[in-house]
Amino acid sequence: MARVVFISQTNYNQPEIDSAVQRAFQEFGIVINSGEKVLLKVNLVAGHEVSRRVSTDPAVVRSVDVLDSGGVPLIADSPGIDSFTHAAEKAGLMGVARELGVECHELTDHVDLPARDGADFRKIQVSRYVLEADKIINLPKLKTHGQMYLTMGVKNLFGCVPGRLKAGWHYNVGLNREKFAGLLLDIYAGVAPTFTILDGVIGMHGDGPTSGIPYEFGLIGACVDALAMDFRLCLMLGAKLDEYPLYLAAKKRNMPQCALSDEVAGDFSPSHVFPGVIIPKTRTMRLVPVPFVERLMTSRPVHIPELCIGCGRCAAVCAAGALKHNNKHLTFDYGKCIRCYCCHEMCPVKAIEFKESGLLRLVNFFTR
Repeated sequence: MARVVFISQTNYNQPEIDSAVQRAFQEFGIVINSGEKVLLKVNLVAGHEVSRRVSTDPAVVRSVDVLDSGGVPLIADSPGIDSFTHAAEKAGLMGVARELGVECHELTDHVDLPARDGADFRKIQVSRYVLEADKIINLPKLKTHGQMYLTMGVKNLFGCVPGRLKAGWHYNVGLNREKFAGLLLDIYAGVAPTFTILDGVIGMHGDGPTSGIPYEFGLIGACVDALAMDFRLCLMLGAKLDEYPLYLAAKKRNMPQCALSDEVAGDFSPSHVFPGVIIPKTRTMRLVPVPFVERLMTSRPVHIPELCIGCGRCAAVCAAGALKHNNKHLTFDYGKCIRCYCCHEMCPVKAIEFKESGLLRLVNFFTR
């Protein structure tokens, strides 16, 4: 039986965060041994200020006590497009590394992830730093996600895939969110994090993972089985499991976590539901497995010129080559667009939003 602990924590005051995270380690008996290389896998999508609540908070990273146990920590992730140094500086993580005198750098140098039995994808490449670590502490942020509904413990490990290799995976899985979720399950099984500590003190809802609204969930999540935690949190956010691609992919594999028989301990009841959480609409109606029709049934990204700063990140991250950028003018080729919403995710000023197709609006009207 998997076990998930949710600890009440309403602010980022360092002594209080330290106490909450120490409690999490004690609840599970997690021990860092002297000399062990410990990868602290943060959530660092892009370079945003801490106040945006896009990345794992520096206070949470600082609280994971590796040095006092004689361990050798490495704070790391692989942003989608920003330079790692710039992103880590802006998110306050480089400052933590300097303060503690530890390494903080990008997950680069890809190697093959050993495939597990039952994997959908047999050839996945992750950073060598992931496989060289003795222990991996997964430090996700609690957020909604435009493409994958929610991003928490399991989704955070997609960052183990180095930089631009992510774009290739987005292109390969196309519109099929369950197929992408299957990839996430394979990465999760292969990486096998030792422990997950989720930063849900202030997370994000609405148009996550970067353009949403901060939400004070007031919790620190802890578990060995991140999949069990993610499913439990899905319900606590008032979201629907049958619209959560990760749950649907796991259900196809008959994974035991889908039964939600896990023991939930700590300060929150398993039946607790956070009020008023804005969950992204499912932006595709999975009615027919025909790519052309599915595109017609899927929300498309649109440009808001008055907000645009002309940085060009949207075009640079587009795996399908469906977006052309000229100063502050964007042109979308919706025939090529795979609706991965990376352009929206990487825009620093919320200048890309979503528009439902006429066909999707019609279907939604008759299926309310």
